[in-house]
Amino acid sequence: MTTAFTELRDAQMSVQKSCALTGISRATYYRHANPRAAKNGPWLPRTPPLSALTDRERAAVLALLASPRYADLAIPQVWARELDEGRYHCSISTMYRIARAAGQVSERRHHATHPPRVRPELVARGPSEVWSWDITALKGPSKAIWYKCYVVLDIFSRYVTGWLVAAAEDAILAKDFLTDAVARNGCEPHTTHADRGGAMVSKPVSELLTGLGVLRSHSRPRTSNDNPYSEAQFKTMKYMSDFPDRFGSLADARAFCESFFLAYNHEHRHSGIGMHTPASVHFGTAEQIHTQRQVTLNRAHAAHPERFTRQPRPPALPEVAWINQPIEQPQPAP
Repeated sequence: MTTAFTELRDAQMSVQKSCALTGISRATYYRHANPRAAKNGPWLPRTPPLSALTDRERAAVLALLASPRYADLAIPQVWARELDEGRYHCSISTMYRIARAAGQVSERRHHATHPPRVRPELVARGPSEVWSWDITALKGPSKAIWYKCYVVLDIFSRYVTGWLVAAAEDAILAKDFLTDAVARNGCEPHTTHADRGGAMVSKPVSELLTGLGVLRSHSRPRTSNDNPYSEAQFKTMKYMSDFPDRFGSLADARAFCESFFLAYNHEHRHSGIGMHTPASVHFGTAEQIHTQRQVTLNRAHAAHPERFTRQPRPPALPEVAWINQPIEQPQPAP
């Protein structure tokens, strides 16, 4: 220590002020004031106390914690049960330190494991093969009021085979909704696909589809891409220029949906189905319209061939629709 620091301390100046005036850190002061403690400071290896367990005793404690009898129990439970049987090995904190050093302080109990969710892979090569359905929320007149819009569509034709706006989501209502959609379509689909919402996995819906002989498919949890057709249809509806921020009543919501789905099925030209309407593809008139489009393009090409670089063709008709098309595995090199 410097002479100035010693004089300040002799004048009853505090350590903090003395260090500040002389530029000496307090750690340096305390290290000089107690050199014995400095030899075993936190920055130096500590000498194990005489009471520390031996390596053999630590191994015995670790083996005890890993034994079949105690492998699923928390460490305090092990310590207490051993104590009740007249055996004391060490303190609870020491048991934790031994387990921590061996990397065994995480959850020790066995947990039930579930198989990974299978990636749904569905294909439709024509109408009424695979239907996708979902329920979306529509804002009501006030913050606490929501309406539920049920929609089921054919993934090949994009035709909405049924829709319903209700005050709430309900399993019995969902069953009646699907029953009506099948009746309107004239036949049941081969497979229905939905997410894992309460109505979708409910017993009434499951019993209905099983009774009709319809296979059920569900999206993986928190994977919206597994239900792309319903998600895209809801986005189309909610991005309409006349879609309101809130509906004034349940009747208003139903009136809007009636107008929207009528136009969606019979007027909207969908890019995913060769710019045809869903109704045209669903009911088999798309081939005739495709042929007439080609006639019109041929006539335009004959009238002004200089305006075309090649023979014009109308957009191709759909051939297949996938939900999660299988990923082709690379072939091994010969």
